[in-house]
Amino acid sequence: MHILITGAGGMIGRKLVERLVRDGALGGKPIARMTLHDIVAPEAPAGAEFAVATRGGDIAAPGEAAALVADAPDVIFHLAAVVSGEAEADFDKGYRVNIDGMRYLLEAIRARQYKPRLVFTSSIAVLGGPLPDPVPDDFHLTPVNSYGTAKVICEQWLADYTRRGFIDGIGLRFPGITVRPGKPNKAASGFYSSIIREPLAGHEAILPVPTSKLNTHASPRAAVGFLIRAATIDGEKVGLRRNLFMPGVAVTVGEQIEALRRIAGGNVAKRIRHEPDETIMRIFPNDVVRIGAGRALALGFKPDKDFDEIIRIHIEEDLGGKFVA
Repeated sequence: MHILITGAGGMIGRKLVERLVRDGALGGKPIARMTLHDIVAPEAPAGAEFAVATRGGDIAAPGEAAALVADAPDVIFHLAAVVSGEAEADFDKGYRVNIDGMRYLLEAIRARQYKPRLVFTSSIAVLGGPLPDPVPDDFHLTPVNSYGTAKVICEQWLADYTRRGFIDGIGLRFPGITVRPGKPNKAASGFYSSIIREPLAGHEAILPVPTSKLNTHASPRAAVGFLIRAATIDGEKVGLRRNLFMPGVAVTVGEQIEALRRIAGGNVAKRIRHEPDETIMRIFPNDVVRIGAGRALALGFKPDKDFDEIIRIHIEEDLGGKFVA
């Protein structure tokens, strides 16, 4: 089996690569080759018992996608994207990478005349408002930012190219991925991770929204599990509605902080400082983002148990089991 991962240098991409290297197989089929792509060539993973090629390049540049599918990878994880805050700040860049990149990839596959499983990472940013509680699987999509708009466009392409038999696509509407390790990225939703990550590292974190703000979260470990499940699921069971809301843990920011206090103590939780940011609030104007995800749950996609588990996963996987008390 040959696997292609775009956006392989990102956090989820790196963790997906680690999981695939550890497993050595996908859906019971041994991995023979893996191609990792990002704007800067990702590092090849250590310990892989199969061939790994890395390539740097712009997914939205003419010819780049064609080169990536020239050897007809069996499974493609399309993770490459410009995230929400950056896409809002730079309209042209966001649309070029998030929309043109997907279009070039789909067209390259169609020109190559074969039918891979294409797993596309969408987002709950496709939702607008006002939102019911919980949001049902069939809720209408009215995004309120450019990132979400691009994801809706790509979702529709994925469904139509699948209907036409050009690809076998599955789109995953990820909830907020928390806790993201490392340095903050340009995602407007980054504060959901920073209010956990920074205090555990001994640093102050800025909270730009009220503690009543509610969101649905999944750990990076759960997100990788979603990707693996999407790559191996029987497409006939998914049917024509190829874009799925992923399940997660719905909590308020205040409940996030209480979970942090339970696990790490009051001194750690005190490192969070409330500083309202009107720009962030305009990007996330709605208070209820509890996702039902009934279809995904029925299809075997598994969420984290609770937010305490999400914090413990971060401490275990990214902090070596230790934090600054």
